[in-house]
Amino acid sequence: MNCQPSNATLPNSGPSSGPNAGPNAGPDIGPETSPETGPESGAVYILDQQVGFLMRRANQRHIGIFSERIPDLTPRQFAALAKLCELGDLSQNALGRAIAMDAATIKGVVDRLRARDLVTASPDPNDQRRLRLVASAEGRALYEGLEDQARAVTRMTLTPLEPHERGEFLRLLEKIT
Repeated sequence: MNCQPSNATLPNSGPSSGPNAGPNAGPDIGPETSPETGPESGAVYILDQQVGFLMRRANQRHIGIFSERIPDLTPRQFAALAKLCELGDLSQNALGRAIAMDAATIKGVVDRLRARDLVTASPDPNDQRRLRLVASAEGRALYEGLEDQARAVTRMTLTPLEPHERGEFLRLLEKIT
């Protein structure tokens, strides 16, 4: 890789400033690469065009919207509470797997939910080393009260996409996860 300055645009100056400017413009991918050649073509590496960078920026946007609409829970806490409400009694490890969190992360999330009495834990009768988790009545009530806000967060996150693009975008995200 070459560490030479390029004419790549800054994150906030991308699609709205180039020749393809407009509300539906994608990243300014310039002459170095294109969707057809892809990242494996040997083209110049431009960070702003890389999938991980773009996904992180999209996630930052989503978290910002989430935090404005649902200020009392983090997205991870909400995911854990939502999955417990959806599936019922789960071990801490199973909950972590269900929402794609490693053991250390899910432990911290569960500890914070338990401290707020949103989740209760009890020893697994078949394995005393394992905790069984369930959303408390307070946790269920909070989740049910936030479902509409959570749907609004999704709608707001997807607002830059045309209506016909939203389902396809979600389908493609599922495909790569």
